Amino acid sequence: MYDTAGAMNKEDGGGEIRPVAAADPGRIPTGVTGHPDGAAAEETEPAAVRRQSGLHDSSRANRGWWDSNADEYQDDHGAFLGDVRFVWCPEGLDEAQAGLLGPVAALRGLSVLEVGAGAAQCSRWLVAQGARPVALDLSHRQLQHALRISDGEDGPGFPLVEADASALPFADGSFDLACSAFGALPFVADPVRVLREVRRVLRPGGRWVFSVTHPFRWALPDEPGPEGLTVLTSYFDRTPYVEEDEEGRAVYVEHHRTMGDRVRDVTAAGFRLLDVVEPEWPDWNEQEWGGWSPLRGRLIPGTAIFVCERDEAYAQGRQA
Repeated sequence: MYDTAGAMNKEDGGGEIRPVAAADPGRIPTGVTGHPDGAAAEETEPAAVRRQSGLHDSSRANRGWWDSNADEYQDDHGAFLGDVRFVWCPEGLDEAQAGLLGPVAALRGLSVLEVGAGAAQCSRWLVAQGARPVALDLSHRQLQHALRISDGEDGPGFPLVEADASALPFADGSFDLACSAFGALPFVADPVRVLREVRRVLRPGGRWVFSVTHPFRWALPDEPGPEGLTVLTSYFDRTPYVEEDEEGRAVYVEHHRTMGDRVRDVTAAGFRLLDVVEPEWPDWNEQEWGGWSPLRGRLIPGTAIFVCERDEAYAQGRQA
C-alpha cells in the first residue's frame, strides 16, 4: 500500500525527518530519509529540482529511496495502515466499506495482483476475504516488512514478488483482479506502459483499481496548513519533481499527470474507465499525513481512485 508501491504505501529507512519545502508541489508525503539498518546518515540533504527523468532513472532512484525509507515509513504509518487492512488513501477510505473491487463476498477464490504492495497490508486483508493475492513491489525492504508482519506465522500465506511494475513477471491472463493503493504509478515515467502490463496479466472482464495523489495537488505546496491552499505552480506543468544528490543523480522522482492525462492513459492502455472516486475527508480522521490534513481535506481533493475494467469489446472498438 501507499508506495509509490506510496504517497501512502510502505517505505523504509531510519534517519532524520526531511521536511518538505513549501515550494515542492504535489510531492507524495513520505518525508523521511535514512538507511535500512536504522543508522543515522551523515549526508547532504537532496536538492529538489524540476527536470526530466526517464524510465530507468526513475526506477533506479525510487527503488533506492523506498529501500532507504521503508523502516521510518512503517514506524510512522503502520498503525494507521494496520496489519490486515485495505485502506486506499490518507483520507481513510476502506475497501471493506467502499467495495471498489466488487462485493466483498465475491472476492473469495479470486486471484488478485497488488501492485506497489509495500508491506502487503492490503493483500493480507484480501486473504482474510478468501482471495488469492500476489503482492508485488519494487522495494526489497518493503517486502521485508511484509515478512516482519508475519513473524511467528508460517510466512505471509501468499507470494511476495520483487519486480518493476513496467515489466510484470506473470503470464498473460493470470489474475482476476488487480489493485494499487498509491503504488508505482506516481513514480513511473511511462504510466501507459504499466497500465498495459496490468491489462495483459488480467483476464478478460478483470477489474483494475488504483489510487494516486489527486492531480490538482500538484499546483499546491505539500503543506498541511493554510499555506498548502495557495497555488504556486502550474497544474499543467508536467516536468517531474526530482531530488538529486551532490553529483546530480536522482534519488527520488515523482511524475505528474493531469486528470485528463490519467483518463487518456487508462483508455490508451485498453481499459474501460468505470468510475473516478474522489474521497471526501471524514469527520473521524484527525491525522496529518504529509500534505494531507483535515484542513485541506475538507476543502480540496487529495486522492483520485480510478476504477477500470479489461473490456474486450471496448478495446476492439477503440482499435477499429
